[in-house]
Amino acid sequence: MGVFDRFELANGLRVLTAPMPHAQSVSCFVMLAAGSRYETRETNGIAHFAEHMFFKGTERRPTARDIAGEIDSIGGEFNAFTGKEYTGYYVRCAAETRDTALDVLVDMLRNSLFDPEEIEREKGVIVEEMNMYYDTPRDFIGGVYEQLLYGDQPLGWDIIGRKETVRGATRETFLDYTGTWYRPARMVVGVGGQLGNGLRERLEELLGDMPAGGDGAPAAVAGNGAGGRVLVHTKQSDQAHLVLGVRSRPLVDPDRYVLQLLATVLGGGMSSRLFTEVRERRGLAYYVYGTNHAYTDAGSLYAQSGVDINRIDDAVTTIAEQFRLLAEEPVPSDELEKARNFSKGRFVLQLESPHGTIMFGLRREVLEGKAEEPQAVLDALDAVTAEDIQRVAREIMDEGPYLAVIGPFDDASRFEKLLA
Repeated sequence: MGVFDRFELANGLRVLTAPMPHAQSVSCFVMLAAGSRYETRETNGIAHFAEHMFFKGTERRPTARDIAGEIDSIGGEFNAFTGKEYTGYYVRCAAETRDTALDVLVDMLRNSLFDPEEIEREKGVIVEEMNMYYDTPRDFIGGVYEQLLYGDQPLGWDIIGRKETVRGATRETFLDYTGTWYRPARMVVGVGGQLGNGLRERLEELLGDMPAGGDGAPAAVAGNGAGGRVLVHTKQSDQAHLVLGVRSRPLVDPDRYVLQLLATVLGGGMSSRLFTEVRERRGLAYYVYGTNHAYTDAGSLYAQSGVDINRIDDAVTTIAEQFRLLAEEPVPSDELEKARNFSKGRFVLQLESPHGTIMFGLRREVLEGKAEEPQAVLDALDAVTAEDIQRVAREIMDEGPYLAVIGPFDDASRFEKLLA
C-alpha cells in the first residue's frame, strides 16, 4: 500500500493526499509550478512579492489581520515560500478544522485584493528584506554562485528581485503574473495527516469552478553563465564566504541518487570529508557543507563555507582537492555505507510528520508530474555502488569547478590560479 493517493478535480487540478489516520493534525497545501524562473527581467521579484500580497486581504477577509485572526482562531500555523521553480502556501491545524484552513487558503489565492495602497506599503518591507539578504553573506553567496553559473537569465537572478522592479510593480503586474501561472494545470493541492471525510467534495466546491489552463513553461536554460570560472562580490568583512562547485545533472536524471550519495560523502553531516578536512583538521572554517541542487533542466554539486579571509587560498585548494579525490579514488565501502545510512535516515525523519510527508510528495508531483513512493527512494539509495559514485564524479568534474566569493577582494585572477 502506497503512502500517496492522487485524484483530479473536474477541471484537471491535481490533488495529492498522504493519509495518516493516527495523526491528530492535517497539513493543507497549495503548491504551484511557478516561481521566479517564470518572470521577465521587468518583473523580476514579482513571484516573491505576490507571495507577500496574498496574505494582505480578500473580499471576505479584507485585511491581513482578518486572515491571520481566522487561522489563529483555530490554533493553526500558516506560511508560504517562493523558489525558482515552485511556490507553496500552507496551513497546519487540528484535523477537525481542516475545512476552515482550506477555505482561508483558497480564498487568499483566488480572491486577493492586491490593493494599491497595500502594494505601496509592502514595497518598503520587501526592500528591507533585500537589505537584510544582501547584508547576510551566508545567504547572499548562493545568489552570487547562481549568477556565475547561469548568468543573465531567470535561474541566474535572485528570487527576491531587484529594487527597481519591486518599486515599479503595480496591481496589474500581479494580476498578469497570477492570471498566467496560477491556473489548474500548474496547481496541486496537497493534504497530509488525518484527512477526514468529504475532502474531494470540499475541494470541488472551493476550486472546481476555476477555468482550466496554465499550460506552458519557462524558457530553457541557455548559454554558459556569466563567463569565466570565478565571480567575486567585493564586500568589506571579517569573514569570506565561498561556494565552489561543478555543473551536475537535472532533477530527473538516472543518476540522481548517485549524486545524492556523492554529495553526502563530500559534505553531508559532521563526519563528512569537507567537515573533517576543512574544519576539524585545518581549522579553516566554522561551517562547511556540500550538496547537490537540481532544477528541471540544470543542476550543480557544490560546497559552501565561511572562512578566514587570510586563509581563503588554503580553503579553496582544500575544498577543490576533496572534489578531485572523489573522481580519482573509489569511496571505501564503510564510508559509502555510512553515507547511505545517513541519507536514508534523514529522509525517514523528514517523513515522520504529515507536513514533511506531503511536502516531499508535492515537490515531486509539481516538478516531475509524479509523487514517488518513499520506499522507491530507499531502494534506489540501496542500489548505488562505489563504482557509480566514481563514474558520476568523473563525468561532472571533467569540465572543472566554478567559484563564487564574497569578501574584501577585488581580483578574480588570484582565485582562478587556484582552480587551474
